Amino acid sequence: MPDRPTVERLREAAAGCKGCDLWSNATQTVFGEGSEHAKLMLVGEQPGDHEDVEGKPFVGPAGRLLDTALERAAIPRANVYLTNVVKHFKWVRRGKRRLHEKPNSQEVRACRPWLDAEVKTVQPRLVVLLGATAAQAVLGPTVRVTRQRGQVVNTPLGVQGLATVHPSSILRAPDDDSRREAMDAFVEDLRVAARYLS
Repeated sequence: MPDRPTVERLREAAAGCKGCDLWSNATQTVFGEGSEHAKLMLVGEQPGDHEDVEGKPFVGPAGRLLDTALERAAIPRANVYLTNVVKHFKWVRRGKRRLHEKPNSQEVRACRPWLDAEVKTVQPRLVVLLGATAAQAVLGPTVRVTRQRGQVVNTPLGVQGLATVHPSSILRAPDDDSRREAMDAFVEDLRVAARYLS
């Protein structure tokens, strides 16, 4: 960890991270990005295939859905800091495709110092935890997003947190009506978070 960290110094230090084995199959470390003084920090699980290739968080299909939801909630993406609990893409090959594989608790723990440093450096007013992995990594293994989504709670990070679904779960909804319902509920959760912008 660098002395007197900035987001850029943290990103440079994380680029060489070998705290777990995920680095060996990933294209690169995908560190957080956005306003270094953001009032909102959005934390997902891990980078996906697109993010691994481009080196930026939330640039794939789930990121595009997140952009739409942020816009509907009146949250400019330029005003938030986006990151993931795990900084390398964990995947399994299926034919020519690299498919997401959920990180285990050891991999989450290995990356936790990076998330802690990001929170300490950015100092957001609210951390939005996208999906179960992010919520459980910060709030503990007993957290259930389905029961606690949209509620602002204290976190061990020293800032308040709000758990909600990961945008990829909306993409996996079985039909258009389910996707529309899930998106509307996600936007409502983000509107709660938007109150922390002012």
